[in-house]
Amino acid sequence: MATFSTLGLTAERAAALLDARELSCEELAAAYLERIAADDPALHAFLHVDPERTLEAARRHDASGRSGFAGVPIALKDLFCTRGVPTTAGSRILEGYRPVHDGDVVERCQDAGLVSLGKTNMDEFAMGSSTEHSAYGPTRNPWDPETVPGGSSGGSAAAVAAGLAPWSLGTDTGGSIRQPAAFTGTVGLKPTYGAVSRYGVVAFASSLDQVGPFALTVRDVAALYAIVAADDPRDTTNVGPAEAVVRPEGEDLRGLRLAVPRDQLTVGVDAGVLERFEEAVALAVSLGAEVGECTLPHASHGLAAYYLIAPAEASANLARYDGVRYGPRTDGPDVQAMYEATRHDGFGPEVKRRIMIGAYALSAGYYDAYYGQAQRVRTLIRRDFDVAFADYDALLLPTTPTPAFRFGAKLDDPLAMYANDVFTLPANLAGLPGLSIPMGTSDGLPVGLQIVGPAFSENRLFAVGHALERAIGFDPVPPRLQGVTS
Repeated sequence: MATFSTLGLTAERAAALLDARELSCEELAAAYLERIAADDPALHAFLHVDPERTLEAARRHDASGRSGFAGVPIALKDLFCTRGVPTTAGSRILEGYRPVHDGDVVERCQDAGLVSLGKTNMDEFAMGSSTEHSAYGPTRNPWDPETVPGGSSGGSAAAVAAGLAPWSLGTDTGGSIRQPAAFTGTVGLKPTYGAVSRYGVVAFASSLDQVGPFALTVRDVAALYAIVAADDPRDTTNVGPAEAVVRPEGEDLRGLRLAVPRDQLTVGVDAGVLERFEEAVALAVSLGAEVGECTLPHASHGLAAYYLIAPAEASANLARYDGVRYGPRTDGPDVQAMYEATRHDGFGPEVKRRIMIGAYALSAGYYDAYYGQAQRVRTLIRRDFDVAFADYDALLLPTTPTPAFRFGAKLDDPLAMYANDVFTLPANLAGLPGLSIPMGTSDGLPVGLQIVGPAFSENRLFAVGHALERAIGFDPVPPRLQGVTS
């Protein structure tokens, strides 16, 4: 077997190595498991790893033959039900829970022959922007261990950035794929709402949650999206992709009309982020795109609307965790006391905060003033996008207003933490796809370019993202890890 490093190894390259028989599926899986064993104790990207289960799956592909991406490893956010494997959603209230079925995306990965490396760390029930709200401890950013990897899918992003997995799956409710992708120098896609089944995904906010991929390249993201995007009758909100997924090859943007919503860039954007963004816009022009400007008049209200809608839906979804059906139970003198004690002990502070906000927003006398009003704002935001897409093929924005921040910097200020999603959550409210690609660094940390398109325009986003990715030439291997060969 040729010596190789999993650092910077794309899924496409890994499949090519398997095709050429330069290494076996078992050897590839073993290399990733070795790196996880060596590096993950410091990063804490994974919550559960079962080496023997992983190697057994790899051996089956070696014995039975393979094609496509079969035999390529993958990491799964600990939000996807996986039969017989601990699935905690980052919460103590699901500690020890082992589902009796697989989620739809887990089934599709298995059908494609992908080999699961394990379950990745996350903010509890996907509520957070830093992975500091995991009940099992935070994940660290491979670019700088003193900074956060973003959230809630921080473990999935960090695993790819650190070479612990060639690609991974996460979920995005208000930016939870795109924001950690930006913080870790990876590529992340939030698909159109309904393109990927949510069956077997532990719910946070049902009208906003969407499953999507992380990888080192846009082509890999497109390939993984093609595997998981399909119509699933078990999820009534799921319709699958509108067209066959195309892995991008072109390197120019001729004929495309792109727009920058300048009204969204007026306050709070880090100078380095803004500088990299303007460079990316100039690159788009140099590649042949027509770049104009548009406005999203109601997007500035998206943060307030989101933090009413999402907690309201969460308060309903999390009512099922009561000590009767799932996870551990804290006993009490009667049923009501048992409910209260179990939820008090099982939920972390951020989850409790959002449940209380959501219950208040849905309460009698306040429903229309808060939740109903937020839904009306959501409609206006969707209409703003419709107006913009009447003239343009896609919009360009920074993914986040700042690079990754240090641990604890925003933990005691929920509003500052929530503001990380100011550029990402409008796409969730409108149900639109968004792709984040690295556009360079600011203060030595990665920053992301976000490309947002109309519903089911993923192929267009892949084409734009791939051309810009090639032109930018970003090296996804964190400098502190370069030179590592194991």
